[in-house]
Amino acid sequence: MSKRAVYEKEKEKLTEIFSDVEESKRQLVEGLIEDACFLKSENHDLKLLLSDTGMVNIHPTRKELQKPVEAAKQYLKNVNSYAVIVKTLNGVLNKNIIDDDDELSEFE
Repeated sequence: MSKRAVYEKEKEKLTEIFSDVEESKRQLVEGLIEDACFLKSENHDLKLLLSDTGMVNIHPTRKELQKPVEAAKQYLKNVNSYAVIVKTLNGVLNKNIIDDDDELSEFE
């Protein structure tokens, strides 16, 4: 799958998840959704590369000499950033659910 296809698939997924969120909140998180899509697509390519190279280069004769692969460092940074974005987006979704529940409780 191409990087662009991964981006579009993630965008479609997140757009669907946020389809029931009120418009002002959806506009607020639009940039975060795009960032999440970007990180997901970048990590797709990095993951493919790392499946060939591994995350650590090990010296062929002196196994105790190891060096992290730069792509692995970036992959981990991207994963952490993606996790923070998803946590933030989840917070918006949960806030939306709580707000909906509060509105319904008035009529009980």
